Amino acid sequence: MVLLGPSGCGKTTTMRMVAGLEDASDGEILIDGKSVKDLEPKDRDVAMVFQSYALYPNMTVYDNIRFPLKVRGIKKADHEARVLQAADRVELREFLNRKPAELSGGQRQRVALARAIVRKPKVFLMDEPLSNLDAKLRVSTRAQIKNLTHDLAATTIYVTHDQIEAMTLADRVVVMNRGVVQQVGTPTEIYDNPENTFVASFIGSPAMNLVKGEVIGGTFKADHTEIPGVNVPDGAVTLGFRAEDALIAKDGHIKAPLYTLEMLGDATMVSVRIGGKLVAVKADKSYRATIGDAVGIQIDPEKCHLFSAETGERINRS
Repeated sequence: MVLLGPSGCGKTTTMRMVAGLEDASDGEILIDGKSVKDLEPKDRDVAMVFQSYALYPNMTVYDNIRFPLKVRGIKKADHEARVLQAADRVELREFLNRKPAELSGGQRQRVALARAIVRKPKVFLMDEPLSNLDAKLRVSTRAQIKNLTHDLAATTIYVTHDQIEAMTLADRVVVMNRGVVQQVGTPTEIYDNPENTFVASFIGSPAMNLVKGEVIGGTFKADHTEIPGVNVPDGAVTLGFRAEDALIAKDGHIKAPLYTLEMLGDATMVSVRIGGKLVAVKADKSYRATIGDAVGIQIDPEKCHLFSAETGERINRS
């Protein structure tokens, strides 16, 4: 389960309530079907992985991983086997005699993961564990966490503001904004059917295009834009569509001058400006044009999303 949203939306606070580091003012917190709201953090059987690694600099990797076993009074005879098993899961066995200062950022984060794994808790809590890593390390460590959580088959709550992390790691995503849950669903559900304009604009790279306009007689009209076949009552709406759900076409529904062109390798991102906002379309990687050239964009009305102009909530089409 990934808690996703911008900074300050309540993701970490929610996770800290699960851990017992913050008091919940209302509601229940259940782990394995039992309320833990009145239990101390040490009695909740959760393990946390922090953004800052939080390793003991004076201890070796082996002793850092082993530390939770000592604190919880696990039989000493079991320590070595459990430490080695945890180290193998994150590919750290050859680094067990090193100290944190001798490791890279990615290796330190894997030590933090191993230290959580070694306890075999009921719940793993991960608070933006990849945010201190560079882009390349983030990708490889993300893949490792995905494989690890699948292998461990344990409940994991993962906090991030990075929607790519959320989409690639999650079985389910909770999108939050200003302390309020906006939508809960699988990555596919949230990507394909956002509940409101906040979710639509937060999920996807690029985010969903959102164009403000009005529907008149089944046709959506806005600056440079006219899309027939939109079956909702007349009135002001926000229309959304994904960059990959549109095509460059001479006689398109949108006709506007090219604002910018970005070569991505596998595609070319074409952007025009409508009503003061950029609208992006993924074109073929061979597509080329000059800024200012007239561009036509064809959109399948069936792939358009419609939202209330007042509330931003999704409008279900007839």
